[in-house]
Amino acid sequence: MRMAASLKLLTFIVPFAFLVPVIIAFAPNLNKIWNSEALQNIKTVFVSIFLEAAPFLLMGVLLSSLMQWFVSEEMVRRLTPKHPVGGVLMAGLLGLIFPICECGMIPVVRRLMHKGMPAYIAVTFILSGPVVNPIVFTATLLAFPNHPEITVARMGLAFAVAAAVGGLVYLFVKHNPLRTPNVAAVEVKTHPGFKMASSPSQHHTDAHQHHHTHPKSWRSFFIHAGDEFVDMSKYLVIGALITACIQTFVSRSDLISLGNGPVASYVFMMGFAYVLSLCSTSDAFVASAFSHTFALGPLISFLVLGPMLDLKSTLMLLSTFRTRFVIGVSLAIVLLVFVGSWLVNFLG
Repeated sequence: MRMAASLKLLTFIVPFAFLVPVIIAFAPNLNKIWNSEALQNIKTVFVSIFLEAAPFLLMGVLLSSLMQWFVSEEMVRRLTPKHPVGGVLMAGLLGLIFPICECGMIPVVRRLMHKGMPAYIAVTFILSGPVVNPIVFTATLLAFPNHPEITVARMGLAFAVAAAVGGLVYLFVKHNPLRTPNVAAVEVKTHPGFKMASSPSQHHTDAHQHHHTHPKSWRSFFIHAGDEFVDMSKYLVIGALITACIQTFVSRSDLISLGNGPVASYVFMMGFAYVLSLCSTSDAFVASAFSHTFALGPLISFLVLGPMLDLKSTLMLLSTFRTRFVIGVSLAIVLLVFVGSWLVNFLG
């Protein structure tokens, strides 16, 4: 079996051998391109984004592996509130206990959903956790020491948007949105319980997984964490590379010139947050640089949307959830953040 897989891989590697003479022939030109200012900037931005996000991703996969070890499906079902309002409120405040960045949140939530957590609670946790936590609260206060209302507005709007999106998922999503719902095939709407939907193929899958389950040991713990980290980090790498290219070739001054209108300023700051893909623990310091250029509302839209939805997290969400589900949740987030930040600006 391994030999067959190696032969398949060899068929993809062999054609690249013909590129070696081409690379050698154009080596001087490639060296100039490699050392160009634009490419140096891409490398710098890429490395900074990856190094900023990787520790939180590692923290997330380690926590996911611990949950695989110690948290049972029965425990998740027992601790999950039976009423959807209680579930949304609990999920919105879980970030106070698990202060994980958005990159590390997705593997944790995927594991919890495999254990039986309903989708609406999982989505609320994904959206609120990266913002409603003590680390981000402190960082925002430090970035805006003379404007505590920005910190309060950020926390309040993030919680409200996360709870609203979680409510929409509860109302309209009737099937498990995971791409591989093979551990707990469920009906979301009928919680409590995420009722197990059994079928011949499901029993076959469970038996297959049970056959390949590692015994509980430190070796199996790190094997699981390593597999999870490799699985999620490839999407982080792609997202960081695309973001680095955009930041290099699209100047910030050109982007700011697009955000002069009352509506365009919100669109610009939300798009800017999506493209920059900053960690929620540091984006407030970037937003503070725009405090004299934009009003309160656009600043809040930047601070709330970025941790919930950016380029790298979109790729990671698409690797975990079905495409249609990700598109629907993303549209709801954008609309709610826009309306909410406009209201904050109006009331402020």
